[in-house]
Amino acid sequence: MTALPVAARRPGAAALGLLAALVAPLPAQAPVRRPAPAPVAGLPPVPLVRGAPRVTVLYPARGQLLDIRDSTFLFGSVGTGEARLAINGDPVRVWPNGAWLAWVPVPDDTLVRFELVAEAANGRDMLVHQVRRPARRQRPGGLWVDAASVRPRGRVVVPPEEWLPLSVRASPGAAVVLVLGDGTRVPLVPDPTPEPLPDPVRRAEGDEERLAPRPSAGDRYVGLLRGRAIAAGSARLVARRGSDSVEVPWPADLVLLDSLPRVVRFDDDTGGRGDTDSTTIGRPTPDGTYTWFFPTGTRAVLTGRRDDMVRVRLSRAAEAWVPVEDVWELPRGTPPPAATLGSLTLAPGADRLLLRLPLDQRVPFRVDERADGLAVLLYGARADADRARTGATDPWVAGLGWSQRAADEVEVVLALRRAPWGWRARWRGTDLLLEVRRPPVLEARRPLRGRRIAIDAGHPPAGATGPTGLREREANLAVARRVQALLERAGATVQMIRQDDRPLALPERTLAAERAGADLLVSIHNNALPDGVEPFGNSGTSVFHFWPSHRALAEALQAALLRRLGTADLGVARADLHMVRPSWMPSALTEGLFMMLPEHEAALRSAAGQQRYAEGVVAGIEAFLRQRAAEGAERPLSGPGPTR
Repeated sequence: MTALPVAARRPGAAALGLLAALVAPLPAQAPVRRPAPAPVAGLPPVPLVRGAPRVTVLYPARGQLLDIRDSTFLFGSVGTGEARLAINGDPVRVWPNGAWLAWVPVPDDTLVRFELVAEAANGRDMLVHQVRRPARRQRPGGLWVDAASVRPRGRVVVPPEEWLPLSVRASPGAAVVLVLGDGTRVPLVPDPTPEPLPDPVRRAEGDEERLAPRPSAGDRYVGLLRGRAIAAGSARLVARRGSDSVEVPWPADLVLLDSLPRVVRFDDDTGGRGDTDSTTIGRPTPDGTYTWFFPTGTRAVLTGRRDDMVRVRLSRAAEAWVPVEDVWELPRGTPPPAATLGSLTLAPGADRLLLRLPLDQRVPFRVDERADGLAVLLYGARADADRARTGATDPWVAGLGWSQRAADEVEVVLALRRAPWGWRARWRGTDLLLEVRRPPVLEARRPLRGRRIAIDAGHPPAGATGPTGLREREANLAVARRVQALLERAGATVQMIRQDDRPLALPERTLAAERAGADLLVSIHNNALPDGVEPFGNSGTSVFHFWPSHRALAEALQAALLRRLGTADLGVARADLHMVRPSWMPSALTEGLFMMLPEHEAALRSAAGQQRYAEGVVAGIEAFLRQRAAEGAERPLSGPGPTR
């Protein structure tokens, strides 16, 4: 399962699945019971296990809180393939090794009870398994307010003139108001916005009808507040219907910004341990996609805060949200960053180009991949460059120039005749250095020979678990070791990022690949679904990348894995994942199989299944390198950068 660069996750939990960011829960309707799928043709058969039945539930854990709608999945084992299993009286398929996976309806209650009964010729076993759903503040007459849905929450900082949006879920048809400490009442009105469309990973035929826009459920209320500082606990949300009412405390501490600019400095190494990648991620919204990557020392102006995210101004036209733990406020009175760009210098080297952008302050910037090269957008900057030195004539360089895009934004463009193999940007003093990596010399017949390839076995920490208890970190490492053997046999040098079960932080993994001078980085994972997503029609193989120039590697890996595994094609996609974020080398992350599917877990337990996965990874790497060799590494960048 893919490790997102956030808090640790549980197997199958909403925060665990990579697909949590890609898959919305199914709409509220009677659960559709799909027939269990036939065994996947490309995977080894599931072995038969005999014995007396013994029911276990691997997921969800007993008493676990599930934020779901009308249905959810459970999985575990009955210990034998000769048993029959029923959950709340409904039959559930049991695989030959005793594993089972079920998609079951759940009642609209805070406590959900599942009764599992397994029966075989040699015995019977029963288990009662209970989980919880989020509680609502509810009155006997049915009036309710969902306290967990109140937004905003936590620490909030806004300028006095800015409107702050409010929202909460409560009983349809209620009158909802925010009551401030001085008695001021701020009304919230029903939000008429339709419910978002479901976005399953793979849609079965006949599912088109559930993609029609659904009207609002009428249980979401929205409002606006401006120019008020509110201490935590001093305000409350009240819902009324007739003579009945219910209220919850407003869980935000609202502070107003003063007019003096507050300049901040980015630094992701809060503990001073030196084990980070010295990069602060910026997003267009607090929970939006990765858009900016600010090296330590970059400065900006603070303009707001929502709980654990801080908003900063990059230029007059651009703002970003960054983690509060990466922000260090400079002394009051520090002037906002405003830089002047001097003359550019490009120095050709044997394996890279070095572009120096002389600035007198560390201002925010963004690097974009373009079809004709790389573009650096400098925020809070103006150009005072009268020349661009390119040194000796370099056949790879097509041009170097700059333009003043706005009063406080400068764009520098390095035009190239061939796509770079990689690039990275860093500060040296107040100068911004952009290193551009030349493509390696590749042999079309033996493209793996002489290449240094970094292989990462995903997890620990975290990771998914299968129905019979196989941990993802074990499966990933077993596949990675087989990949290593195959690559070395083909003449490559392999940098194994993880060799054992000791936890390894994400920055340590990518830094290890970069320090080893790896030509490629492939991170091996196996997937799981978020709670409330039907598992039988939403599983298969997928490969993820981040930068446009890395898509070709992801496509080659996906095609090779599909041929070896015979699984459903969930496609190639861009994803906000740490392991595919490095720009110094092509990188991709594979999600070959689903830990929660019994036939997939059984394949990952077997030498044959591990070998097929490994063969797919190696074949994909080789196909990508052979393609680049045949093209003379002249393949242009595939479309605009991810932030355009």
